[in-house]
Amino acid sequence: MKQIERGQCPITGSENIEILSSRKFPLSCGCTTDTSENDLIYEEEFSICKDSGVLFLNKLIPLDVLYKNGHYAGSVGKIWEEHHEAFANFIFQVKPRNVLEIGGGHGKLAQNFLKLQKVNWTIVEPDTKNKFNNVNYIDGFFDKSICEDKQYDVIVHSHTFEHIYNPNKFLSDISNSLSENRYMVFSLPNMQKWLENKFSNCLFFEHTIFLNEKLIDYLLCKNKFKIIAKKYFKEHSIFYLVKKDEKQLDIELVNDYKQNKKLFLDMKEYYQNKVERLNQLTKETVRDIYLFGAHLFSQNLIYSGLDISKVVNILDNDPNKQEKRLYGTCLYIKSPQILKNKNNVLVILNAGVYNDEIKDSILNDINSNVEVIMC
Repeated sequence: MKQIERGQCPITGSENIEILSSRKFPLSCGCTTDTSENDLIYEEEFSICKDSGVLFLNKLIPLDVLYKNGHYAGSVGKIWEEHHEAFANFIFQVKPRNVLEIGGGHGKLAQNFLKLQKVNWTIVEPDTKNKFNNVNYIDGFFDKSICEDKQYDVIVHSHTFEHIYNPNKFLSDISNSLSENRYMVFSLPNMQKWLENKFSNCLFFEHTIFLNEKLIDYLLCKNKFKIIAKKYFKEHSIFYLVKKDEKQLDIELVNDYKQNKKLFLDMKEYYQNKVERLNQLTKETVRDIYLFGAHLFSQNLIYSGLDISKVVNILDNDPNKQEKRLYGTCLYIKSPQILKNKNNVLVILNAGVYNDEIKDSILNDINSNVEVIMC
């Protein structure tokens, strides 16, 4: 498979770009029952536009390959449950009648909202495995032809925008699908905080553009959306309520080249130093070592050079991942419950904004004698 090379800023089209990093990395951040010989490893190349400061992945994976097995992030965990409930309440303020949700995945947002208000809710998703009877489904990727008669008064998406390869076209299609004064409501990662906090799931094969608030504001204005309300959910997400407004004027995109470049390179250096320290620790310890997180978090440590020769398993709370192998690695996933009654155990935890939740769960609910090292 040949990767798609951008070669220019995905927002401005400028070819004045600088390559910041390149490494080989697994295509999928999921789990598999297949053999490791079939794992696909591709070049992960990040660049920055010198004219706009937009930070982006320069070599893309075709969408039909990248999401061959669907995308179900956000289905497990206390923070995600709180997110879906809070975002449903945020949507409720506009009292929608006919909702289109783009990238509805597991359907948890729809079910949270339908407890508040009965509406006609439609999900467009390329591969929905578990469908609910109270929701309509359109199988496939979003296309403006879905809304040709502009029947939807609210278009919703949650943790979808950061997966879009061409966010300007995506917003343009949504804008053209809505009548004047109708709404788009969306949630996306607080990418500024995620990059500042060195969360490895900020940018990867699925999150291909650094969408900070300045860039989001620019894209919204450019596509005739007026921001009505914004809400911060912890340091996890930002909720936006925007209205179609033909009178909305464009704003200038501020060039954050120096700041964004420094943020990205600081994160790369952080993981290089972290892996060096972890490798020294694992070399000296006689304890059983586990990694937590059958996802990008563990992959990032491993592909940054983490020595896994002493790692017994990867732990994960998602039962759909357990007893499978983390893609791109030789490590198998187990439930954290296997730590019960174990002594002399070390858990390396690299789960970004979910770190505290997971650490508390291990120490309070499973085994208080475990030593947890957080990245």
